[in-house]
Amino acid sequence: MRRKIPSTAALLAFERAARHESFTRAAEELALTQSAICRQIASLEDFLGLRLFRRTKRGVTLTEAGLSYSRQISARLDAMERDTLSVMAHHGRGATIELAVMPTFATRWLLPRLGEFLARHPDVTVNMNNRTRPFLFADTEFDAALYFGDAGWPGTEAHFLMRENATPVCSPRMLQGRTALAPDEIATLPLLQQSTRPYGWRDWFGSQGLQVAHDMTGTRYELFSMLAQAAMQDMGIALIPPFLIREELDSGRLVIPCEHVYLSTKAYYLIIPERKAETASLAAFRDWLVEAAAGYRVAAGLA
Repeated sequence: MRRKIPSTAALLAFERAARHESFTRAAEELALTQSAICRQIASLEDFLGLRLFRRTKRGVTLTEAGLSYSRQISARLDAMERDTLSVMAHHGRGATIELAVMPTFATRWLLPRLGEFLARHPDVTVNMNNRTRPFLFADTEFDAALYFGDAGWPGTEAHFLMRENATPVCSPRMLQGRTALAPDEIATLPLLQQSTRPYGWRDWFGSQGLQVAHDMTGTRYELFSMLAQAAMQDMGIALIPPFLIREELDSGRLVIPCEHVYLSTKAYYLIIPERKAETASLAAFRDWLVEAAAGYRVAAGLA
């Protein structure tokens, strides 16, 4: 039975036109004439039996159907391009792992160690894209995810890597010549918040028997790299695991004003869909990563 799929040329023309809401810019990017783009869009609309664009005197705008369709088509064209590049890169051999990562963890912890895995498995490519919150694997092209939080994703298996040792850090200028601050003194400073760990400061103060009324008040940032930059700019004090800011601590751009360390109840996990768990490349990556994390925990005293 013939598949009900439009031509690739029509889909490419639509994706570019939808992105810019302009047939002219789509034509420029695809090195086609504007009339060629118009014909491709018209043929796609005829194929679908609905209008994707509204034509106005000022140009074109997406209809509701067009907006929804463009989001779906864009994701599928991206996936097709990734698959094509993967086959071209490996000449049909080897394997590719699409990994969802938290950017700071990937940059500061995973990437400095990943070369060891790639040396053991030169036929495997590990691609990374940022995801900081839970998602459904069925809606994405990801094969696995590095995630901080709870391990209960439906239809997946979770492999424990490590907990966070959240530690207060700030610019040395905020200490005003002092070398340390007591927890109740830290409570008087602007508290920088991590949006994916909204109870971070409350848990840290609570681990010392303190209740601070404004422990959830303060500017919120999604990434630890943003928190670190804000702290270095004297905007407040942040809770960050030292292993994510080792360079800043070693250079003196950030300092630890209180040595009390709170080990989080939540943890970093490698999340793999159950249906992909025994894929050879993923199994090799899982075994290596779990071993590397166990070695790090022992070396860092987090075991």
